[in-house]
Amino acid sequence: MIAAAIAALVLAVIVIAEVVSPVEKNVTEADRVAAAVRDFGEVSSRYGLLPPEEAVCPDFDPKRSPMAGRLDEGETGKAVEITKLEDLNVDGDRATATVTSKVDGAEATGTWTLKRVDNTWLVCP
Repeated sequence: MIAAAIAALVLAVIVIAEVVSPVEKNVTEADRVAAAVRDFGEVSSRYGLLPPEEAVCPDFDPKRSPMAGRLDEGETGKAVEITKLEDLNVDGDRATATVTSKVDGAEATGTWTLKRVDNTWLVCP
């Protein structure tokens, strides 16, 4: 009887631990890459073609940005919406995805390249 109670208690602790464990444990690399793409869209809305250094790869070139030709240099505050993300491929510390974004109501689709730097996925044109 005591053994059954102990077993039930251990099982209850395991179930509770699973329920309250951080969701991040269940996040895949593909989820992290998708989040980086969405974050880049938000950062582009705020900062235009020159996002903060921590938001992009160290060798980021605004002229090769996925937003080049869609945002003007120095332009900020223009809404950038990521409308679709497909064909996501993660290969070690590099990833690619086919991303459709909308700026001023016009959609464009392209292949975006990302790189994991210090355990963070960043857009690298």
